[in-house]
Amino acid sequence: MSRILLFNKPFGVLSQFTGSASEQTLAAFIMQPGFYAAGRLDKDSEGLLLLTDDGKLQHRIADPQHKLGKTYLAQIEGEVDEFALNQLRRGVKLNDGPTKPAQARAVPDPGFWERDPPIRKRLSIPTSWIELVLVEGRNRQVRRMTAAVGFPTLRLVRTRIGDWSLEDLQPGESRLINV
Repeated sequence: MSRILLFNKPFGVLSQFTGSASEQTLAAFIMQPGFYAAGRLDKDSEGLLLLTDDGKLQHRIADPQHKLGKTYLAQIEGEVDEFALNQLRRGVKLNDGPTKPAQARAVPDPGFWERDPPIRKRLSIPTSWIELVLVEGRNRQVRRMTAAVGFPTLRLVRTRIGDWSLEDLQPGESRLINV
């Protein structure tokens, strides 16, 4: 039987077990031996990271050919409009080519935990939240997509990968499940 660790990766933590002395890594949080990350989450992104002790499962989760949807909640600068959401739904042109269409919708503030350090706030510019579901995983893709439609990402939290979700895990917490 394979095992998966659902881990809520905090902001500023690398999605790997090694790094420089000044970098925080998974080694500070994951004590179970033999687990490896199935995919990545940027250092400045938060939320669900899956780790497993099964190499075949790790490959299936991380491989874009299996098209596991990944759900992100992004706090963006400005009040998102339907025009920008439709652009995201159709796919946007990035410097490395067009993205696949994404599911995109405006959502209310999800009331996440406080981030350390907090996001930058400008009194004259409101923020809003969107939910994006992607089936590809390019480097910093969500941030580049929202910027391409005029709404830079201030905070990014992944909440779901396929059937696995963050649920009530707090930053730095993990839950072991058998699959």
